[in-house]
Amino acid sequence: MNPQEKQTILAHQRTAPIDITALATGLGLSVYESYNLPRGISGKISRSEQSESASRFSISVNAHDSFYRRRFTIAHECAHYLLHRSQIGDEVSDNGMYRSEKLTSQDEFDANNLAADLLMPRHLVDQYVKQGNSGAASLAELFKVSEPAMRVRLRYLYWQDENIA
Repeated sequence: MNPQEKQTILAHQRTAPIDITALATGLGLSVYESYNLPRGISGKISRSEQSESASRFSISVNAHDSFYRRRFTIAHECAHYLLHRSQIGDEVSDNGMYRSEKLTSQDEFDANNLAADLLMPRHLVDQYVKQGNSGAASLAELFKVSEPAMRVRLRYLYWQDENIA
C-alpha cells in the first residue's frame, strides 16, 4: 500500500460508519452490485482495460447478500487490491467464506484482517468505546457491520479486556 492510498483510507475513516463504497472509489475502484454472480460467490475483483475506474479494477458484490455482507465483501475486495493486486490477474472471486482458488489461505486471512481495519478502524473503535459504546451490538450498529464481525474485531483489539464485547 502506498502513502497516497493510506491517506485516502484515513480520509474516509473520520466517522463511523465508513462509506466503504466511497473509500473504494477513492482508491480508483469501481463498485457494482451484481445479480449474476454464481451461487456461493460473495464478490470478486476484476481487471479490465475497458473499466471506467482509474485503476482498471472493479469490484462486484452479490446483490442477493445482506447489506452488512456486501459492505464486508467490498472491504475484503479492496484489501485484495491493496495487498495482492499483482496476483489478481484478470479476476479473483471469493466464496461466502472469503476463500478463492487463486490466493493462499494466508492471503485471504490478510485480506479479512485489512477489511476489518477498513470498516472498523482502531482509532474509531477506541473513540466510541471511550464514549461508553462498549457493547458489540451498539458498536455494530454504529459501524454498520454484523454483530459477529464486531465481536471478532473487539476480541482482536481488546483481547485482554473482558469488559468489552
